[in-house]
Amino acid sequence: MQYRKLGNTDIDISQLCLGSMTWGTQNSVEDACEQIDYSLDKGVNIIDTAELYPTTPLSADTYGRTEEFIGQWVSRSGKRDQILIASKVAGNGPKWIDDGANIDSRKIRKSLEGSLQRLNTDYIDLYQLHWPNRGSYHFRQSWTFDPTKQNREQFLEHIEDVLQTLQSLVNEGKIRHIGLSNESCWGTSQFLSVAAQHNFPRVVTVQNEYSLMQRIFDLDFAELAHNEQVGLLAFSPLAAGMLTGKYDNDVIPEGSRRTFAKDLTGRLSEKSKPALNRYIALAREHGLEPAQMALAFCMTRPFMTSVIFGATSMDQLKTNLGAADLELSEEVLQGIADIYRDYPIPM
Repeated sequence: MQYRKLGNTDIDISQLCLGSMTWGTQNSVEDACEQIDYSLDKGVNIIDTAELYPTTPLSADTYGRTEEFIGQWVSRSGKRDQILIASKVAGNGPKWIDDGANIDSRKIRKSLEGSLQRLNTDYIDLYQLHWPNRGSYHFRQSWTFDPTKQNREQFLEHIEDVLQTLQSLVNEGKIRHIGLSNESCWGTSQFLSVAAQHNFPRVVTVQNEYSLMQRIFDLDFAELAHNEQVGLLAFSPLAAGMLTGKYDNDVIPEGSRRTFAKDLTGRLSEKSKPALNRYIALAREHGLEPAQMALAFCMTRPFMTSVIFGATSMDQLKTNLGAADLELSEEVLQGIADIYRDYPIPM
């Protein structure tokens, strides 16, 4: 396992991060504990979670259960000091989470206390804003995204309020570092600017979707990431399982995410299938597991801090972790580049 720095900090973070959003619906607490133990043994030193999780499917009845499972592992193992925990505060949306409140100072404090209790820990290593109050273009919302409805002054006041609160929580020892999620390049730049003006905590990561099928981060965001030392934590690097090949020929395996989200939140469509089929064919042409090729490619990106993957079985977990030892040949990388030119934004 290789490691990179967490933003501009001195913390080493494994290039693969264990995702947890299936724990509590598709996975039991015993599954979760087994996955953590195995991943830790293979060099993974970070788990990503959120107060919202699990999401497969999303439900008021299971809200917070994923963090509870991690908290049980912390209690059982006594290895809290061997793992970094990244969690997130939810924003406006699900009414069962603080009545769908926007992210603000009150919301952050309330959500953080809940997460700390569920996680059975005194601190969170990386605390992230799950999505911006003002909305975003992520999750296939680019078709309706309209920034002209935003109020710049209100947004800057919001950033100052949030960062001041996070500074207090850092001072109290309840969080170590902060990050964003589902954010834009401009939004991230404003967090950095306000932090610099007031000597508030600096954003060290942004957690956005990135995979062979979703590479908009390669553009303006890559430039910001390089120049500002804000690394990417990539979620859905397997495009919700599409890049594993398990949905070939429109097969829907029992217990898979397609059993309750047939189009995988807008990812799987007639427009995305041609690109998907070529990436899977490329992997198989070179004798590679499609999932490992997809993860290994993400790890080659210079702006990548860590690639978040999930698994619903130990076989999937072992396959995904195998990507850590895979070095893609120039021929494979050229094949990926050729497909990318033909299908730059397939979903």
